[in-house]
Amino acid sequence: MKILGIETSCDETAAAVVSDERTGGTPAILSNIVLSQLDDHRPFGGVVPEIAARAHLEHLDAIVARAIEEAGLGLDALDGIAATGGPGLIGGVLVGTMTAKAIAAARNLPYVAINHLEGHALTARLTDDVPFPYLLLLVSGGHCQLLAVRGLGSYELLGTTIDDAVGEAFDKTAKLLGLGFPGGPAVETAARTGDPARFALPRPLRGRPGCDFSFSGLKTAVRQAAVDLGDDLSEQDVADLAASFQAAVCDVIADRSRRALDAFLEITDGSAPVLVAAGGVAANGALRETLTSLCEATGTRLVVPPPALCTDNAAMVAWAGLERLRAGERSGLDFRPRPRWPLAEAAAAE
Repeated sequence: MKILGIETSCDETAAAVVSDERTGGTPAILSNIVLSQLDDHRPFGGVVPEIAARAHLEHLDAIVARAIEEAGLGLDALDGIAATGGPGLIGGVLVGTMTAKAIAAARNLPYVAINHLEGHALTARLTDDVPFPYLLLLVSGGHCQLLAVRGLGSYELLGTTIDDAVGEAFDKTAKLLGLGFPGGPAVETAARTGDPARFALPRPLRGRPGCDFSFSGLKTAVRQAAVDLGDDLSEQDVADLAASFQAAVCDVIADRSRRALDAFLEITDGSAPVLVAAGGVAANGALRETLTSLCEATGTRLVVPPPALCTDNAAMVAWAGLERLRAGERSGLDFRPRPRWPLAEAAAAE
C-alpha cells in the first residue's frame, strides 16, 4: 500500500507518501515534505492561528504535488489518503481535511481522518518496527502524556499534565529569557554553555504517587529567578537559567516515566518493556540522554524516532493512515474536524 499523508494541525504545512513495502527492514518513506511557518510567526513570539490557516491554504496544494512528484508516483498509484483530523488549530485542520477529502473523492480513493497524537504514537512502528504493547511518552508543545499503547486504537492514559505542556513551558521560558521562538531549540542551545546547578529550581510532583506532570510552578520559579537577578541579565545568566530549567524538566520526566514503567508492567505481561518517546520535545538532546540512562537502569528498550520525525510531519500521518486502512478502517467524507480529540477516549478512526 502507498498512502498520501497530509498534516496541517499547527504551523507546519506537510505532505508525505509512505509505502508498506519494506526497505532495509522498515517501511519506506517515499517523500516527506515539510514547509515551516516559523518566519511568519516569529515576530509574534508564538503561533497565530489565523496566519497559520492562511499559510496552509496558500501552500498545501504545492506541497502535496511536490510530495507526489518526489515519491515518483502519480495520484493513480495511491491506495488511500490520510489527513490529520484533529486535535489542533481548527483553521489549519480544516484546510488539510478538505484537501484530503477532495483528492479522495476525485480519485475514488479511501480516506481516513487521523488523530494527530496517534500519528506520534505510531511513528516508532514506522521507524523501528516496534511491536505492541509499549509505553509512550508524548511530549510536545500542546501535550505531555504517558500512555500504554496496547494496539491500534487502544490507548490507556497513565499520566498527563495538570497545567502546562512541557513544550509550552519551553516556549514561555525562552520568551522570558529573550531567546526567541521556537523555544525548545533555543533553550537547548543556550543551555549547552550553562551551569544546570546554579539555580535550585523545583521539580514539581517528583516523588509523588501517580504519573501526572506539572510545569507551571517551574515556569514561575524561572521567572522569579530572572527577576531576582535584575533587569540586565548577562549572557551567562541566561545560559545558566536555561540549563537549570532544562535539567529540572529532565528530572521530572525521568521520575514520572519511571513510575509509568512500573504501572505499565502491572497491566501487561511483564515482558521486557519498550519506552517510546515522541513529539517535538523528544528531539531535545538532554532529554534523550536522560531517558537513555533511565532505560539502561531499568532494563527497558528506548526507541526515539529521528528528530525530523518527532516534530510535526506528514510521514507519521501517512503511516497511521496505512495502519488504519490495512485494518479495514476508513472515514466517511462527512467526518468533522476536531480542535480537541483526546487519544485515550476513543479509537482514532471514529
